[in-house]
Order: sequence, then structure tokens, then C-alpha cells
Amino acid sequence: MQKKNPTVHLLILDASQNDAEKVVSLLRNAGRATRAHRVTSLEDLEESLNSQVWDLFIAKEVDGEVTYKHCLEQIKRLEKDLPFILLTQTFDEDSALEGLKLGAREVLPVDALPRMVFSIKRELNDLEERRRRRNIEVHLREAEKRCNLLLESSMDAIAYINEGMHVFANKAYLELFGYEDIDELMCIPVMDVLSSGSQESFKDFLKAFNDIQQNQQHKELTCTIRKSDDSEVEVVISCSQATYDGEACTQIIVRPEVDPELEEKLRKFSSEDLLTGLYNKVHFMEHLEGAIDKALNNDLQGSLLYLELDEFSVARNEYGIPGSDSILGDFANMLKSICPDNYSLARLGDDTFAILASQVDDKGSEQLAENIRKQTEEHLFEVGDRTAQVTVSVGIARINENAPKAEELMSRAHKACSHVHNLEGKKKGNGVYLYNAVDFDAAQPMDEDMVAVLQRSLDNGRFRLLFQPIIGLRGEGEEHYEAFLRMLNDKNEEISPSEFLPIDSNAELAIKLDRWVILQNIKSLSAHRAKGHDTKLFLNITPYTVLDKTFVQWLGLALKAAKLPGGALIFQIAEENAIEYLKQAKEFAAGIKRLGGKISIGRFGCALNPFNTIKHVECDYIKMDGSFTEEIQKDERSREKLKEMITQLQELKKLTVVPFVENASVLSTLWQAGVNYIQGYYLQEPSPEMNYDFSEGE
Repeated sequence: MQKKNPTVHLLILDASQNDAEKVVSLLRNAGRATRAHRVTSLEDLEESLNSQVWDLFIAKEVDGEVTYKHCLEQIKRLEKDLPFILLTQTFDEDSALEGLKLGAREVLPVDALPRMVFSIKRELNDLEERRRRRNIEVHLREAEKRCNLLLESSMDAIAYINEGMHVFANKAYLELFGYEDIDELMCIPVMDVLSSGSQESFKDFLKAFNDIQQNQQHKELTCTIRKSDDSEVEVVISCSQATYDGEACTQIIVRPEVDPELEEKLRKFSSEDLLTGLYNKVHFMEHLEGAIDKALNNDLQGSLLYLELDEFSVARNEYGIPGSDSILGDFANMLKSICPDNYSLARLGDDTFAILASQVDDKGSEQLAENIRKQTEEHLFEVGDRTAQVTVSVGIARINENAPKAEELMSRAHKACSHVHNLEGKKKGNGVYLYNAVDFDAAQPMDEDMVAVLQRSLDNGRFRLLFQPIIGLRGEGEEHYEAFLRMLNDKNEEISPSEFLPIDSNAELAIKLDRWVILQNIKSLSAHRAKGHDTKLFLNITPYTVLDKTFVQWLGLALKAAKLPGGALIFQIAEENAIEYLKQAKEFAAGIKRLGGKISIGRFGCALNPFNTIKHVECDYIKMDGSFTEEIQKDERSREKLKEMITQLQELKKLTVVPFVENASVLSTLWQAGVNYIQGYYLQEPSPEMNYDFSEGE
């Protein structure tokens, strides 16, 4: 469900009650519920500021007892974080600067109400971020305090080392090594607390840890330490990355060698559910993550079964806690007897269980689930002198090469289990259902997390590629198309990227989607060129692909497999992305050039200094921002500006493309400006086929 905007608490300084009401109405019409108060005196101002927390102050430049300067002074004196927007009758540079110097966040003409909406949204968003940051800082300080308390009270001997020297050691560590105070250890290198026979092996261990960092976190080293009295003790040392006082360091945990049999008992105790003897949720999720990793490498195929005892609260009320625990234990034993030994079984919660079934297809997992359902329904659970009967609902999610992360896979299985309770014509629960994304896509609410929608659409191939020709204005004989992506809903209706993008919040999915699009386009282009066409294709990419260090190597393999020359592809980077990731864009362009490919900068011309970008990023094509096409039809200054930019780009030997050409009237202007290529619905709308007749324009 979409998060509702919180109510805006607004202070207003305005001599006119009616004008103040207009401001309140403006916010409400913009979809923000508003609680407002109009300041009428200095006493009212101070009382209002002290009485509650306000989100925004909008003040008109007025004469009287209270002026906007009084308001800003009072806000500053009380050290309030309160965004202040000043509306002035005589708006000019001097009045704006004066207001900003006194502390206003924005100065606007008094009649600029539409523009004020955007300023208000910006200030409220900024305020929310500042408040969130302050809350996070409080939580961070609390977490650091708790962490320090846990370190000090930990039974494990823990120390932080930086460049081989101790920077922190807890009480257990000091006691283990025989020191009374951390100051005694501060000047002692960690190598000096190891026996001479263990120093070399510790060096190698630490070097290996630093080389592969996070992958080494769970590895351990058995060695001998030397205590302050020169006695020696066999210990096990493990390392992990950490920070101390803002500096990166290495955390080491030192534990005396434990009897292997005892260690196994401890491990078993930490991984099992005490009531049923099955795995607990934490340990099961580790198994599930491992199974998904194997499935991604095509080493495993299986299913995740999510089981929920139907209306178990009724049984608990009837038989009490001991009786319900007896049912749970009996049910767990039944699962053990039904499932093969290589299956992982877990109790996730009070009345929910999970099974990780390996090397089984859909049919096999449904047969297993149905067997469990049937035996549960027929089983008589003994509760003291009484007999109980329960049923179970089972949801199944596939584990294959397209499986999502463990949390999402568990969510799918849970949804499938919940679906059993909603099947028409069936008794509530007591059923089996295999997760089918189509069923959930059809009922997908519009305000659900779009990342999840994209992932499901990608998993189920619900994307379509369209192609739009790019036509040469100056007699160029080359065939160019730009590829566009559309998503299909449950009715196979096309959804444009403006409705399902951006996906900036998920780099992994963005890269995955880009690669899928590129592979599909490579296949289409190869087939098209095999018919005798010398076609080149513009491909838009997200900034995460620009940042992906492995992309160029992956692309080289894809081109080689398709026997497609690199020059057939033109990778288009949006100007704003090229500016934000200038260094990475430069490296990306160089990598594409090494493969023979070409680069285009899209949406060009809106930056403060657009030509600075192409000084650093070597590109072949420049696709102008679509706003130019509209502006040049209305404004002579825009036409002159476009001509000037095209001239500069020609001098830099860049080929230019102007999109959104919707009518013939703009063609003469573009021709006179020196534009190389045009694109738009006037020529042809995006089509599933590359079927434009380029000979028509010759």
C-alpha cells in the first residue's frame, strides 16, 4: 500500500486572512493535508514556536508588529529546524539575497503560487531527510553504546587491530592474555602475543583474509598464543572486518580450543528448534540461500514448501499450550517420516513449517505436498487421553536458475499457502498450491513495490521490444533503429517505461534487465542483418550498467557468440547519468570502443555546461533532449540556440539526432540547423519489427 503523506503543520505570516487561506488551499489541492496557524503578534509567534513542532513557515513581506525578519530572528534564537519561504511584493535580486542571508530557504514573488508548490515539496522532502538523518544518528549512537556494552560483557575474547597494533580489547581478551589494562596492550603488536611457531601461519591467514575480505569471514586459524607470563595456550582465531572510532580495522575473536564433540552439540543446539528437533528459521534460511546459489549455477533444482496448520489457534484454545505443543511435535515427526533424509525441514514459527526439497520437479513437489496434506488430514494426534485432528495448507515455490533471493522465495511460498485459503469452491485451507506469478500479477495493486513487479515480469518474460527508425537528413545511407522496452500486464497490454521505471533503487535488477534487453536485441539484430541489412541499433542503458565492471567482458562474449560486430551496437547514456558518473562513463565508453562499439549521449543539452561531458566521454552520436523539438517550433531564441549547439557539435565531429519529430513543419528548421538524423512518429512509431523502408528518404 502506498505510504500516505503526513499532515503538514504550517505557520503563516500574512496580513490578509483570505490570502492565507489561499496558501492552505494550495497545499491541500496538491494532496497534502494541512493544519495551519496564522501568526498575528510577537507573543503569538513565540508561543506558537514553543508550543509544537512545525513543518513549514510561509511569510509574506508585510509591515506591522510582526515582520518576516522578526520571524527569522525568533526561529534562529530558538534553534528551530523550520523551513522558511518568503513571498515578496517587490521581487528582485537584492530582496531575494537579503531574505536568504537572514535564513529564508526560498524567496519568491508573492504571485508565484504555482511555483511555490514545488518549493514546498522540496523543503518538506529536505526536512524529512534531515529528521530521518537525526533519528538515524540517535539510533547509531544507541547501537554503538549497545555494541560496546556487548563487547565488554562478551565471554569471547575480542580485540580490534589496525596495521598490526591493538586499538581495542575487551575484558575477556585482557584476562585471556594476562593483562590488566588496554594501555598495556596498545604498544604491543598482535604478532608479539603469538608463539614464535604460530606467527608465520597467522601472517598467511591475515594476508588471505585481506585478499578476499568478506569471503574469509567464517574461516578460522588454530594457533598458539603467548600470555604475559610467557605461558602458552592453544586457541582458535577468527577474523572479520570492522570499524573503530571511524577507522577501518580487523576484529579478531580468540577462543580456547573446544572439544569437537562439545562444539558439535553447541552447533546443534543453536540450529535446532527445541520443541520439534527440526531446524530453526535462521539455520534453515542459510540452507535455502545455499540451495538458491546452487540453482543459479544449474547444480540443483528443487522446491520450497511452506506449511501452515489450519486454524491452529482453535486447537490451542481447546487443548492448551502443552496439548498444542504435543500436536506440533507429532506433526514434526510425521514430516520426518515422510520426507527423504536429504531434505531440510524447519519450524519457522508457532504453527508454520518449511521443507527444502532438492532434486525434485513441480510434479514431485506437488505429490509430496499432497501426501503430507492427506496424511495430516487422516492422522489422529494424541493429546493425553484425547484425540485431535488438524489439517494443513501447503504452498510451493520453485527453486531453479531464475529463483529470487531467499526472502523473496519464502514470500512466494507464503503467498501460495495463503492462496489455498482463497480458492473458490474449496473448504478453507487443507490444500496444495504451486506458486504461479500470473495469478498474482493479475491481481497486482498499482501501488505495490514496482521492483517486485519488474522482477516477476522479468522471470516470466513479460517484456516486449519495439524498434523505431532513425532517419538521415543529409543523405546518409545507413540504417539506424532505436530499441525500446515495454512491459506487458496480465491482459498483454503494453506499459511504457514511464510507468514502470526508474528502478534506481535496485542495482542488481537494473543490470539484469539491461542484460536481458541487450541479449534480446543482439538476437533480433543478428537475424535482421542476416537478411542483408547493414543495420545499427541504439540501446539505452541504466547508470548501473555503466558502473558494472564486468559488463564489457560479458558483452564481448555475447557479441562473439552471436557473431555480431561491435560496431552494430550504439550504447546510449543519458546526459545526467554521464555527468553524475563521469569517470565511470569515460571508462565504459573506452571499453565499448575496444570492442568496436559506439557511444551516444542521450537527452543532451539540459546541463549547465553540456559540452564539458563530451570532453571527457568519447562519443560518436549526440541525441538532443526532446524538449528542443517542441521549443524550436515556438521560440526563435530556441531555434538559434539549437543551431549554435549543432554547429559546435559538428566542429567536434559528432553526429546529431533530434527525436520527437511529429510533423513536417519542423523539418526545414532541423535541416538548416545541420542536424544529421531525425526520429519520431512523423516517420514511424515504434514497431515490433525492423521494417522501415529507408530507400523512401533517398
